[in-house]
Amino acid sequence: MPLGIRLLDILDVLIVTILIYQVLLLIRGTRAVQLVTGLGVLFGVYAISRYLRLYTLQYLLQYLGVVIPFALLVIFQPELRRMLEQLGRGGVLVTGLAPHGLGREEAIRLVNDVARASRVLGLRKIGALIVIERRTGLTDFIETGIKVDGVVTVQLLINLFFPNSPLHDGAAIIRGNRVMAAGCLLPLSENPTLSRTLGTRHRAGLGIAEQTDAIAL
Repeated sequence: MPLGIRLLDILDVLIVTILIYQVLLLIRGTRAVQLVTGLGVLFGVYAISRYLRLYTLQYLLQYLGVVIPFALLVIFQPELRRMLEQLGRGGVLVTGLAPHGLGREEAIRLVNDVARASRVLGLRKIGALIVIERRTGLTDFIETGIKVDGVVTVQLLINLFFPNSPLHDGAAIIRGNRVMAAGCLLPLSENPTLSRTLGTRHRAGLGIAEQTDAIAL
């Protein structure tokens, strides 16, 4: 090929580009974006200090350069965990939408039941948070709630979120075609761009969707 460019060189650049793109997708809308911007500013200041021979500032930034990598491991822990989870389930590039362990007809029945229950709850102005497990296991979150282990039906979902019921607060988590638990506690989204008008339930739904591949309704 001209200019000594090999096919492997093109493949190398393509892989790196895809990885960078996936990392940007993972940190989009999180605090990590602001941290990356801050690191860019520090790098710019360091370049200027070298050009202007500001030795004290340059020494200080070099010292920070030793500490920052360890700090990033702690600061970016949620994003790194999400990336490793996606790599582990082979879902960095492609992730299916259907709940695991269900055939086509079962998945359609599940979607219809959840949609009908959501419509009834909406018409009655009853708040609810329904989470459907996909490839990322939600056992840790299931254990925070009260075990149900019942087949998903419209009436069951409505009853779980009926006002003043013991399971009204928290999320109902579905695995396959069964409601595994209700009243589950979920992580809240740390997205700094979210509107202040969003309540805890909305932030919990966004939080579980950010940290896993689950579907939150």
